[in-house]
Amino acid sequence: MKLIRNVLASTIIFSLSLMAIGIDGLSREARAESSESSLDARPKIVAFGDSLTAGLGMGADEAYPAQLQRRLDALGFRYRVINAGVSGETTAGGLRRVLWILKSQPEIVILELGANDGLRGLQLEETKANLEQMIQLIQRSGAKIVLAGMKLPPNYGKDYIDGFEQIYRELAKQYHLPLIPFFLEGVAGSAQMNQADGIHPTAAGYELVVDGVFLKLKPLLKNGS
Repeated sequence: MKLIRNVLASTIIFSLSLMAIGIDGLSREARAESSESSLDARPKIVAFGDSLTAGLGMGADEAYPAQLQRRLDALGFRYRVINAGVSGETTAGGLRRVLWILKSQPEIVILELGANDGLRGLQLEETKANLEQMIQLIQRSGAKIVLAGMKLPPNYGKDYIDGFEQIYRELAKQYHLPLIPFFLEGVAGSAQMNQADGIHPTAAGYELVVDGVFLKLKPLLKNGS
């Protein structure tokens, strides 16, 4: 029994030692991350959207926010791009978390939401109201907005499609926002530019997305070549 107690005591001490090492390691990692974040004083650009922003099916370095970061770096624009895309996000979901993304105090927000609303056939009035509230909250924070317009497949009917696309044009005009007419311009419908699902871009497709985003983003940037 004494031997068993000694073995158990040794095992507990060893386990506690491992836990202490692990906690200390995590603490050092957290401190390093916090330090790195505090040293990165570049103004932030938040890419706020759904799976098209998150980069579903692609590696994190292939999604458009990462490719946009490389484009900005190459051209000498000192900004930090944050990927705040969530797969499956609707405008209602975006409205619920917009205040969270504003905690990072972005200078610019690229707002890409609404596609999932349209694909689900949600009420256009609801989609527009959600986008409008997000725009108001973002502008109230002092951040600038690039609004990404979306389009729907033809099987949704002309009236619904026209009304859906009009949402983005009306909001861009009302709130004086640079508008990307169609976020997936040159990508949608292309087998070469889309993954097997025919919806989400490949890395090459995201290069075209970045072309369209950068065209509207560049006038808002403060420095660079």
